[in-house]
Amino acid sequence: MRSLIERNGASATIAPAMKEVTLGMTEEIRTFYERLSEGSLDLLVFLTGVGTEALATAIETEHSREELLELIQQCGIVVRGPKPFAVLRKWNVRVDARAAEPNTWHEVVKSVLEVAEFERATAVTDDQAKAKPLSNCRIAVQEYGQPASELYSELETLGAEILPVPIYKWALPDDTSQVESAIEATIRGEFDVVLFTTAQHMVHVLQIADRMGRKDEWLAAARKCVVASIGPTASERIVECGLPVDFQPERPHMGHLVREALQAAPDLLESCRAR
Repeated sequence: MRSLIERNGASATIAPAMKEVTLGMTEEIRTFYERLSEGSLDLLVFLTGVGTEALATAIETEHSREELLELIQQCGIVVRGPKPFAVLRKWNVRVDARAAEPNTWHEVVKSVLEVAEFERATAVTDDQAKAKPLSNCRIAVQEYGQPASELYSELETLGAEILPVPIYKWALPDDTSQVESAIEATIRGEFDVVLFTTAQHMVHVLQIADRMGRKDEWLAAARKCVVASIGPTASERIVECGLPVDFQPERPHMGHLVREALQAAPDLLESCRAR
């Protein structure tokens, strides 16, 4: 991020606000493997590259990687974006559908619907399919940090049975001093643009600011900056937490976020300062 920002002519303050804590081999992962082994899953959804790697690492403590990959390929496979796609392709595992950008749960549902019709093992009547196109479809979802509640709700509404598979959780970084310094610098008016690359960053920044007794001051100061979000999921969370989103790139990638936000910032900054 620092390199991207500096190559585009700006100076960067980097404040890591999140770490991923892997859970290791859990009962949820054992249940997932058992259901793979007995053939009682129709479709697998991989939401993140980190989670896909961590899932295999956890299972390898009790089973071979070869057995896991063979079992995975007996199901339909949907990935949320390029990172889980790259992991599976590295393992020579086929991918049946890759959710389109901006890779939100809406696009994941569309990909699941595309694949489920061909992969479902349990017979479904025409009337069932019309009423609930995922009726009797058994789907395991590799989670990313927290339950994908909106995705689960929509898939269940469409008739699916969901098996959530938590792999890791999000936590505050061990050292929050960089975030604390950035919060204070924001309050002093030292930034023109604030970039968010995940929804959870916003949540953690507010937690730290609240712990410092500076939450309201930080929100007020951040509103005077150009607030840029990497994509729709992050934007929704930012707005829920009390900030406007002034810029969101058409494609949800860090390079696009940095380059396009910095190009747009001069035109946006005056109106942001007037808020």
